[in-house]
Amino acid sequence: MIDLSPLDLWRRNPLQKILDTERRMREGAPRTARVVSIASGKGGTGKSVLATNLAVLRAQRGERVLLVDFDAGLANDHLLLGLAPSFDLGHVAEGRVGVGDALVEGPCGMRLLSGGVGRHGLANPTRRELERLFKALRPLEDEFDLILVDHGAGIAYSTLAHLAAATALIVVTSHEITGLSDAYALYKRGRMVNPELKVGMVFNRVPDVAAADSAWERFSGACKRFLGDVPTRIGTVPADSAVSESVDARVPVCVFAPGSRAARGLTEVSRWPQIDIARSVTAFYERASRALR
Repeated sequence: MIDLSPLDLWRRNPLQKILDTERRMREGAPRTARVVSIASGKGGTGKSVLATNLAVLRAQRGERVLLVDFDAGLANDHLLLGLAPSFDLGHVAEGRVGVGDALVEGPCGMRLLSGGVGRHGLANPTRRELERLFKALRPLEDEFDLILVDHGAGIAYSTLAHLAAATALIVVTSHEITGLSDAYALYKRGRMVNPELKVGMVFNRVPDVAAADSAWERFSGACKRFLGDVPTRIGTVPADSAVSESVDARVPVCVFAPGSRAARGLTEVSRWPQIDIARSVTAFYERASRALR
């Protein structure tokens, strides 16, 4: 028997050569931010409460976190975080300010780029407008470890452009049939524009675990039957009066009442492993711009 050195073994394994080359490319490439989209098929699911708390929870881990509120017409992340930004996404899109000037610091050091209120142009942007905005947002990827994008409810053009470039999506839904139906439509469209998209499912404001389990059984069954694939169930956030109290106080519930049932459920969501690897070799907003063409 001939003993082969590690170098000989490497030379006889073409697949390992490819893997090593890709690893070196990644190591040599700029470490751009991981980007995670957060969306829901319909309004009223508590998506923005989840997005703001997720940003704070990840910042508490020592990460440089940016939350981008892309709900241009009905943005409220700034309200949930107790912030009053002077500028927002609309000002950046119009070229009135640089993107850095529109960022504000929130709880635990996270940053917010607010979507503003009543930005009708951004609610239905053209391809050219989105491409210009994506170009403005691209430098942020060099400044943060994690960028969370809070999309408006439904399946808007801007949401699909993001999902075409994304590696990770969190779908927020209720346990009710209307929420499940809209979440299914969102999941289906996301998989259509990006078959490699990793999707995590969160059941929010559920009365109990049994209701979430029943909803998941129905949802996953429909996905398996008609799409041949199912997302990953990554958490359940129970209905909790602490959330409404935190909203009134304009303080995220994970800070306002960290021991509450809702805060514990949100913490579970924040530990989804896909958040830690939601990065590719090419910068996110470069991929999103290409998806528009």
